[in-house]
Formats: sequence, structure tokens, C-alpha cells
Amino acid sequence: MQDPRPRGLVVTGWHPPSRPDGSVMTGRYACLEPLDADAHAALLYRAFDGHDWVWDYMPVGPFTSAAQFHRWMREAVVGEDICYYAIRDLETGTWGGFASYLRMQPEAGSIEVGFIAMAPALQRTRAATEAMFLMMEWAFKAGYRRYEWKCDALNRPSRRAAQRLGFSYEGVFRQATVVKGRNRDTAWFAAIDKEWPALREAFSVWLSPKNFAEDGQQLERLSDLTRLVRVGADPTLND
Repeated sequence: MQDPRPRGLVVTGWHPPSRPDGSVMTGRYACLEPLDADAHAALLYRAFDGHDWVWDYMPVGPFTSAAQFHRWMREAVVGEDICYYAIRDLETGTWGGFASYLRMQPEAGSIEVGFIAMAPALQRTRAATEAMFLMMEWAFKAGYRRYEWKCDALNRPSRRAAQRLGFSYEGVFRQATVVKGRNRDTAWFAAIDKEWPALREAFSVWLSPKNFAEDGQQLERLSDLTRLVRVGADPTLND
């Protein structure tokens, strides 16, 4: 007989995790450290300079001067709602972007990765992928049950990145907000804790030096490795 009042499974042995503490995260190709205006603003402004399109889907930018960028960063990192990290490519030694944890809800076991800006030199590199892996790994190790990725529904590169990284597509929230005077429909993606072991293995295979030829070309695509883990595919994309 079907239960007329079905309820979710009882969650046992779980306790709300801590909020991110700003610890440095270091891998083989990438290093993330807490974003600091004095340490990173000038270097990141130089990396972003001349590439205003990077800010098209961001709630801030483009920035017209290094001083303006420094001022924004100095004020942004003070708040407690967002935890920013600067991203360094260890293969080149350069700082090329930043990312953050936001919408942190430890009591619900949910956290989002977002506010991501990567300069062209960092995009499509092993460091960029490993930076996302390191942030995901920290969240699940800390005890979060749900790891979210949200983006403007028109931002196809971000939607493609989410799917490649193993996030499952969950739908579009129409007229979710207004950004820079424009409507934004928001596409939602997420990974959950029971998927993490398989996703971690996929990242481990992809990030292994054995997965790259001498010229740096990948032998196996990460999207191929994560496809079997995802439970929802973005219908607007092809892997």
C-alpha cells in the first residue's frame, strides 16, 4: 500500500559543517588563497585588462582602472556572505582569476561555488579545472551534502563548464533577478555528497599527468568521465 504521506529519508550521522575558513588549497596545478586586494588586485587587473567580455555575466565590472578594481576588491572581501579565493596557475606562476563560496547554508548542508572570473590565460587550463576540483573537494570533506552552481541561463560557457565538472542540471528559474539592468533567468546545477566519490575519481583520472600528451593535449575528456555520474543533463548542450 502506498504511503499517503511520504516523507524524505531520515538523515543519520550528519552534523552541520563549518563555514569556509579561508585555508589555502594547493594541488598539482593550482593554488587558491584568500583574495586580498593588496596582494592580488594589481596582478589580476593586469590579467583581465583588455578582456571586458569576462564581466558580461558578472554583477560587477568591467573596471576602468586598477584603482577602481582595487577599491571594489577591498570592499568585497570584507563581507561574510561570500568567501573569495584568488587562483594561481602553478605551471606559469601567475594569478589568473578568482572564485568564491557563496549562499553558504551549513544548517541545510548546502553551499554554492560562484562569482567566478577567470582571465583568458587561465581559462581552459589544468589549473582552472583543478581549482574547481579543490573547492568542491573541500566542501564535501567539510560535510556539505549539496554543492551548487548557478549562472545566467544565457551564459552557455558557464552551463557547459558546470556539466563538464559533473554538476547535474536542475532547471531554470525564470526572471530570477535583475543584473546590470537586464533580466536574468538562472540555470541551476548541483552535485550531492553521494555522487562525490565517483566525481572525485573522475577528476583524479583527468588531472593525472598520464592523461596528457607531451604537448599538453588531454587524452580523456573530463566530460566523458563525469557523464555517468550526472543524473540530469542540460538539454541545451551536447557533451
